[in-house]
Amino acid sequence: MTDKVPIITVDGPSGSGKGTISQLLASDLGFHYLDSGALYRLLALAAQRHQVSLDNVEALAVLAAHMDITFEMNPDGGPPTVILESEDVSSLIRSEDVGKNASIVAVIPEVRQALLRRQQVFAREPGLVADGRDMGTVVFADAEVKIYLTASAEERAKRRHKQLIDKEESDSLAALIDMVKQRDERDQNRSVSPLRPAEGAILLDSTKLSVAEVFTAARQEIRNKLNI
Repeated sequence: MTDKVPIITVDGPSGSGKGTISQLLASDLGFHYLDSGALYRLLALAAQRHQVSLDNVEALAVLAAHMDITFEMNPDGGPPTVILESEDVSSLIRSEDVGKNASIVAVIPEVRQALLRRQQVFAREPGLVADGRDMGTVVFADAEVKIYLTASAEERAKRRHKQLIDKEESDSLAALIDMVKQRDERDQNRSVSPLRPAEGAILLDSTKLSVAEVFTAARQEIRNKLNI
């Protein structure tokens, strides 16, 4: 299926800007958009609500396979609305606690297998932009265009710190830097689908680049590979 539909993967660590760039690319190309990280965040939130322990692998896998989730695209080109069991949880799944638990469940092989097929069905005409950590290495390994977007841990923590301040929430920058580094350590060293650039991926470091500059570089790569 995946070799019949144009697929662009954008992988990278949390805070690198891959969500923003992926949404811009999907909007520009008129493609579908998959935020794979949201699936793990949704699972973490669903586990909390259904009182499923994060060390209960069997129950987590069942929950992952049967979650009632929907992504409603924003006609203005912004982030999609994420629906869990008929409730808009777009903001809830972006909390630090949910993010931390999502990183924990993401290392469980049974959970990743349960969510694999669900992610792959997003690949449909006219094309897909898939944002995540193993889109180009595992889920869509045959994708025509693979991008790996990163930034320094300090810069990613600063971006998150600004988001929290804008939402009138607080957390120290030092604590956020430490949290980012710990999450990177877990993601890069997990036994299943570790975070790494896919073979043939274009590497973009957004630490000192604007959103427009990252978008331009990514869009040029797509133009070179897909001629669109």
